[in-house]
Amino acid sequence: MSTCSTASQELDEPLAGTAATARTWLLLEQPGPWGAKALTSSHLDPALGRALEAAVKGTGVRIALIRRPGRHADLGTPAARQVYAAHTVPGRGWLHSATIREPRDLLDLDFAALGRGEHGTFDSVLGARPHTGDPLALVCTNGKRDRCCALLGRPLAAELAASGVEGVWEVTHLGGHRFSPTLLVLPYGYAYGRAEAHAVKQVLHSVQEGRVVVEGCRGNSAWERPGQAAELAVRTAVREYAADALAVVGTLGAAPRWEVTVAHTDGRRWRVVVAQGAAAPPRPESCGTSILGSPARMDVVEVRELVATALAS
Repeated sequence: MSTCSTASQELDEPLAGTAATARTWLLLEQPGPWGAKALTSSHLDPALGRALEAAVKGTGVRIALIRRPGRHADLGTPAARQVYAAHTVPGRGWLHSATIREPRDLLDLDFAALGRGEHGTFDSVLGARPHTGDPLALVCTNGKRDRCCALLGRPLAAELAASGVEGVWEVTHLGGHRFSPTLLVLPYGYAYGRAEAHAVKQVLHSVQEGRVVVEGCRGNSAWERPGQAAELAVRTAVREYAADALAVVGTLGAAPRWEVTVAHTDGRRWRVVVAQGAAAPPRPESCGTSILGSPARMDVVEVRELVATALAS
């Protein structure tokens, strides 16, 4: 039986513009099994999970659970848990970490401030510090959400960990299981699909140099889907791979057509026309349903550099 990821790859569904959107990621270590909605169907207190889901709504913060690669027998309640927060807007990004004993302390965070990129609340409430280790490689392995994430994600996470790659975690859900195995890399917030171990190592090496690999990239989570596609198109067109060099500074229009302005730190700007289409022919969007769908795709129609207007003397 064909899986959703097999169908997507065979039909050459484009990856650009498919990343989950979040200006800030909040990651909580939770070992043990995860259900389809992990915040409320794991060994985390479901009441706490519901409270966290409610607290982040409309703030630009996305919460996910993480665990170390490997077998996930019920080890009981951990004495201490790793927590990360990462802001992904280029030029203002950061990644901080903390160790906590009581997950309920997360409810004391100012989530609106976190979404704006202010890490003071995370640092003061949890005693967090800037993360000084290797970049984080978060591989979706939530098989209860979609079996492709377990079949393809868990072996990838295990292979990376076994080969000595630091910073590897399994994560609950990154969206787009039909692109499994899926990966989110922090601190810059770029997501990848159909990831293979050798390619992930290249991505992580580039991140350590402050650079972005565009092959296999789904986009930066800081932007909405048209902006993700536009930014990657500009990177490809001008061969600009410095992570903080480009930002989406404006989006005009609405589905199915947008004009996105992408700016470079050196002052250059581009107008990118992005059109929303429907992937054809219909295919399974998830292994959890037998219904065939035509998922939206972001097609870049035009990339045009804007000429700066000369200032009057």
